[in-house]
Amino acid sequence: MEPALLELRQVSKTFQTGNTKPVKAVQSVSFEVPSGINTGIVGESGCGKSTLARMITGLTGVTSGEILLNGTRISGLRRSAQRDVYRQVQMVFQDPYSAISPRMPVGTFLTEGLVHFGLISKGDRKEQARKLLELVDLDPQLALRLPHQLSGGQLQRVVIARAISIHPRLVILDEATSALDVSVQKQILSLLVRLQEEFSLTYLFIGHDLAVVRSITEQIFVMKEGSIVERLPSETLQEDARHPYTLQLLSSVFSVKDLS
Repeated sequence: MEPALLELRQVSKTFQTGNTKPVKAVQSVSFEVPSGINTGIVGESGCGKSTLARMITGLTGVTSGEILLNGTRISGLRRSAQRDVYRQVQMVFQDPYSAISPRMPVGTFLTEGLVHFGLISKGDRKEQARKLLELVDLDPQLALRLPHQLSGGQLQRVVIARAISIHPRLVILDEATSALDVSVQKQILSLLVRLQEEFSLTYLFIGHDLAVVRSITEQIFVMKEGSIVERLPSETLQEDARHPYTLQLLSSVFSVKDLS
């Protein structure tokens, strides 16, 4: 039996903040993400979702526990050993403007990963930037523009194109649509569905809106105060929810049919 694409085993993260009491941001979290099974993590702000994502990508260290990718431990790796992890796991953040230097042309940003991993030569950057922009339904001429010359929805498409450009297996989306208005949000979700089919991607979709997360995932983990309190199939989310916190989220934010 093949190992899960991603597996967390009793992962915890504690932050030391000077002389004050340590902050337990994530506490003994365990779950699996099988290949091809889009997985959601939902919870209110401050529950530890983003910290969890940063630990998976290696941006934040793990205090205890293990994170495995394809059955191989990736938590605690030295910087020199993280190259292959970066190739297989990419992340899309909530604010696309924070992901790119304001002075960097869009085309340069798009092709940085391809050049870094030796997938194209510098002479191929212009053509590859054009293809990537077309892939996410943007005008190739945008490659010459700076980030502030694009709308939030356009730039989020650029960031998504950059993330998939190196053909990762897992893409983590951390509140990637929450800053967009509803119409643009739906367009981005439709784009993600198409790209998953085209590139055989697996998404770990982190958010606070159960309707949005349900619309693109097969399983959902509900997170509260650093811990996973419930795992639910996305399709039967309303029927199967039992934990009081999940029921509270369901009653306060949406009718899941809105984004079905």
